[in-house]
Amino acid sequence: MSIKHSLLALLHESPRYGYQLRGEFEERTGSTWPLNIGQVYTTLDRLERDELVEKNGDDGEGHVIYSITDAGRAEVLGWFAAPVAATNPPRNELAIKLALALTIDEVDVSAVVQAQRSASMRLLQDYTRQRRAAATNAGTQLSGAPGSGDPNDAAWLLVLDSLIFTTEAEVRWLDHCEGWMAKRAASARRAKTIAADKTAAVKEASAPADKVVFP
Repeated sequence: MSIKHSLLALLHESPRYGYQLRGEFEERTGSTWPLNIGQVYTTLDRLERDELVEKNGDDGEGHVIYSITDAGRAEVLGWFAAPVAATNPPRNELAIKLALALTIDEVDVSAVVQAQRSASMRLLQDYTRQRRAAATNAGTQLSGAPGSGDPNDAAWLLVLDSLIFTTEAEVRWLDHCEGWMAKRAASARRAKTIAADKTAAVKEASAPADKVVFP
């Protein structure tokens, strides 16, 4: 997540102080990715150092107001125009857990998959309930009609859709893992049976023949 560009995007809209920036960010994203106020002010300091924002007095209550500069405006518009680079896949704890579980005999991988699927399904149901509420509050804002609905609810709706699609993909991937592991176990059983049959055949072929005693 780019805190830098998120703050620039909010400042592009209007000057704000740190707590306002944090509140606006969390309101528009449904607090999905909470911001620590320390992160906000540390990032603002860096942005000021890089001449992307500047201090613009205070609000009369001791809060320093920040405004975006022309360089900052160009930076954030460039961010919006450029696709998000995915050169390095994000670290996925679930994928790492399953990959390691497959290599450790004491771990029941099927149980890990089933527990995660249950948790993901509960999360999916929760996201779906939240989406219904957000869609109601957004009204017709998503259709582009001016003055109807709450734009922040419309923004939260898009975030929820992303979370729903991601969780649905995770559930499908878990189903795939379970099916793949079932096929792998079946193949291992067949290979074991074939190996056992071959071993028995070799032993039988190498056993000495019974002597025939003539009267």
